[in-house]
Amino acid sequence: MPSVLIIEDEPAIRQQLVGHLSDAGFDVDAAGTGMAGIERYTGTDWDVIILDLGLPDIEGADVLKMIRGLGDTPVIVATAQDDERTTVALLNAGADDYVTKPFSAQHLEARIRALLRRVGDDAAPERITVGGIEVDTAAKEAYLDGERLDLTLKEYELLAYLCGRPGTMVSKRELLAEVWRQPYGGADKTVDVHLSWLRRKLGESAAEPRYIHTRRGAGVRLDDPTAS
Repeated sequence: MPSVLIIEDEPAIRQQLVGHLSDAGFDVDAAGTGMAGIERYTGTDWDVIILDLGLPDIEGADVLKMIRGLGDTPVIVATAQDDERTTVALLNAGADDYVTKPFSAQHLEARIRALLRRVGDDAAPERITVGGIEVDTAAKEAYLDGERLDLTLKEYELLAYLCGRPGTMVSKRELLAEVWRQPYGGADKTVDVHLSWLRRKLGESAAEPRYIHTRRGAGVRLDDPTAS
């Protein structure tokens, strides 16, 4: 049962999130101030922390710094500001993800599960092989039939994510959340363009796919063409 610590000063929001996440199978605790949150965090092995920036006693950004000084527990920051400068500053300060207020409990649950999957991927094998594709997760490089692929970082991340789930249909919404770190409901065109570039480098096309297969309304699947 994943454990979640919520640091949020608004009682109604706090109660709603605690109720929803508890019903969804999480072990949840909550605090209404920055200091109370730090006290609950200290000495407990949390899986994820939800941190509101608008706390009454300490700036949320300062709480984030304290948490990072104590450990590396993944942190999702809740902020009312959605400008790029704020987002970049939060991520550089140690946040792992963010949600912009107002957000639903269902949306936050999806982001928590996505973050937990990403954290779990850190324990993945250093090399993943699917047919003639080999992904070196340590070096962040990929090879096709022994030849190194000239990939951008995002193309590599997309390929690595699909290779980690061979034969599994992955929705574009999931790819946007996991690979691009965008909220669910982002632009599918981003995924389509990168899939087109990746196909070209794999020597295939949408009309004649070998590895990457798409199904309208379902998503994307990476198959091993050598499998019987």
